[in-house]
Parts: sequence; C-alpha cells; structure tokens
Amino acid sequence: MSQAVRRIVTGHDATGKSIFLEDGPSPQFGSASNARVTYYELWNTMGSPTLIHAVEPAEPNDRPLQLPPPSQGTIIRIIDVHPGNYRNMAVRPDGRPTSMHRTSTIDYAVVLDGEIHAVLDDSERLMQTGDVLIQRGTDHAWENRSDRTCRMLFVLVDAEFAPALAQLLPDLHLNVAPPSLQS
Repeated sequence: MSQAVRRIVTGHDATGKSIFLEDGPSPQFGSASNARVTYYELWNTMGSPTLIHAVEPAEPNDRPLQLPPPSQGTIIRIIDVHPGNYRNMAVRPDGRPTSMHRTSTIDYAVVLDGEIHAVLDDSERLMQTGDVLIQRGTDHAWENRSDRTCRMLFVLVDAEFAPALAQLLPDLHLNVAPPSLQS
C-alpha cells in the first residue's frame, strides 16, 4: 500500500498576508492498469502566465485524470510505480512495450524513493533515488523491475515539437495514455 501524499497550499488573506489555505492529502488520486500505478495529482495550471488569486477560485484538480497538462499549462503529480509493473505486458509489433508513449511535453521526472528503468527506443537507464530525468517528448516507458514500490515526482510542462522534428516522428501518437503507466 502506498503512503498518502500530503499537499500544502498557500495563499493570502484579505490584507495580502501570506497564509496556509490547505494541509491534507492529495484531493485526487487513483490507480490505473490493475493497480500497477497509483497517481497523486497535486496541482495544475491552465496557462502561462498563471494568475495568482488570494484564494484559488476552484480546486485545480476537480477534473478527470489527464496525462498532459492543458495548453500552455503544467501538472505536478507523484506516481507510485508498484513492483513488476512491466511483467506480462503486451508488446507492439516493433517489439517495444505497449506502455511506450510520447507526449508533447517537457517532463521533469525525479525518483524520490526506489528505482526504475527509463526505457527509450534505443536503450534504457536505471534510475535510483535522487536521479532526475528531463524527458523531452521522447517515446518512453517506465519499468519497475525491483521488489518494492518506486515513488516518482513529475512536473509536466506543455510544449510543441519543432516542425522539423515532428516530420521525423512517424508514430506521433501524442498524449495517448499507455495501458500500464501514464506519464
């Protein structure tokens, strides 16, 4: 079982003084793909620049779970990738896992605890606690081959592919949630 993620939100009172608005568990979380992954959605922004109100007019996560951020927006989430999430996974005709996916985002992926394999088209890298991957719209997958849950922090920033690069990506299946891990 994953430990809940605590979210603390700051804001301002009627005089502009800094205050704490919220302190509690992430308001949106859930499992995907037969509980192989647990998502904790913490915050998202709807554009840039983002307007800062004294008190947020609405809960930003009061929406269905979505993989990419809104246009010109951001998402911050924590994901627990449970052991064995890659076992018995289907493969695509090219032999790569069906969990391979690409989004038009820049993703900052930080391993908070545990280890995970970052899988790309040509190779993979083992990431361990404290490692950071800057994912720049590449087709990728995450595989937890260890015997314990890997907790990761993701910050996703909306981006666009340069036209020259977009022409090189024949399988440009943008923002399609993979069956096993959506980030």
